[in-house]
Amino acid sequence: MTVKLVVDMNLSPDWVSLLKGNGWSAVHWSTVGDPRASDASIMEWAVAHQYVVFTHDLDFGTMLALSHATGPSVLQVRAADVLPDRLGDVILAALRQHDTELASGALVVVEERRSRVRILPIG
Repeated sequence: MTVKLVVDMNLSPDWVSLLKGNGWSAVHWSTVGDPRASDASIMEWAVAHQYVVFTHDLDFGTMLALSHATGPSVLQVRAADVLPDRLGDVILAALRQHDTELASGALVVVEERRSRVRILPIG
């Protein structure tokens, strides 16, 4: 468990306790930055502090693809119900499976039944 996660504003702060309770380092963006900050600001912070962005927002993947950036890594959940009690096990399994890729630069998209990885830079 090498990566540190910053949980985006569009996900519940409850993710932090679930992640920490399972051995991951995690903070919710609302505790480290301006809740109204742009996605680009969150990305810059994540790069500067070596965090993976955990989000439900598709814009982060798009920004990585358009910029050809090598970071930060993004863990993107794609599901209708993104609460920890519904998807906690799925996200924890994806983190264990893709820890190495996230540590070195990747976009990991997690759905309820599968996950896929794109190594950075995209394109």
